[in-house]
Amino acid sequence: MSNTIYIGYNFKVQPLQPAVEILIAELGYAGFESFVENEDGVTAYIQKEEWNQDILEDVQILNSKEFNIAYTFEDIEQTNWNAEWEKNFNPIVVDDTCAVRAPFHEKFNVQYDIIIEPKMSFGTGHHETTHMMIQHILKNDFKDKSVLDMGCGTGVLAILAELKGAKPIDAIDYDNWCYLNSLENVERNNCKHITVIEGDASVLKNKYDIIIANINRNILLQDMATYISCLNKNGMLFLSGFYDDDVALITSECEKHLLKFEEKLERNNWVSLKFLN
Repeated sequence: MSNTIYIGYNFKVQPLQPAVEILIAELGYAGFESFVENEDGVTAYIQKEEWNQDILEDVQILNSKEFNIAYTFEDIEQTNWNAEWEKNFNPIVVDDTCAVRAPFHEKFNVQYDIIIEPKMSFGTGHHETTHMMIQHILKNDFKDKSVLDMGCGTGVLAILAELKGAKPIDAIDYDNWCYLNSLENVERNNCKHITVIEGDASVLKNKYDIIIANINRNILLQDMATYISCLNKNGMLFLSGFYDDDVALITSECEKHLLKFEEKLERNNWVSLKFLN
């Protein structure tokens, strides 16, 4: 890897939030593998052999009228990603109960202490949607419940579900980097009941007491029928990855499948919903 060449894109973003979070998520889907946030925006890295001149074609936020995003890019020699990431990742504590930290952070005196090394994967707990999903898990009974973590990213939600007594747990992500990262984090947290699977909704075949899906509005709407077909009677469905403006659309789709709305959490205009089957 010592001779690997990367291309670094420097994005200047105004206003910063929530644009930077959305931009990172979309760049991840496009193939970028490492991100470093800064006071002006974010620098994103992709291996040169994975790059093509249309790499940003599907990054929709670049065409948004809500944000002003400019960028430059250049070839970069191999970077010490761990050192870059260490400088930019801070631990978090959710509701004084669950900590999400890196291996190099000191342990927190909380009930649930989770160690995550996210690399490029989405889901460190810093983003509003992951934070709210953690809150949902903390508030609800997961003891001996079968769980699906759909779009698992780093695996942090599946790991917390096991810490709360859930089993068995399937953690699924279509992105190979997220799949490998979840495997690492599951092992790092000594989890015994999580099966990590690479794929999308088409690989679903089991039934679950609880389904967690923190993805985005379009994927949720597209795959909702599949999720619900996998949800046991009296099961719980937790959804996030969308804005408050999308709640009516999401709720309508769930109610069409006879789910009952139970609870809404909101954080900086991002929303997480709970439904009962």
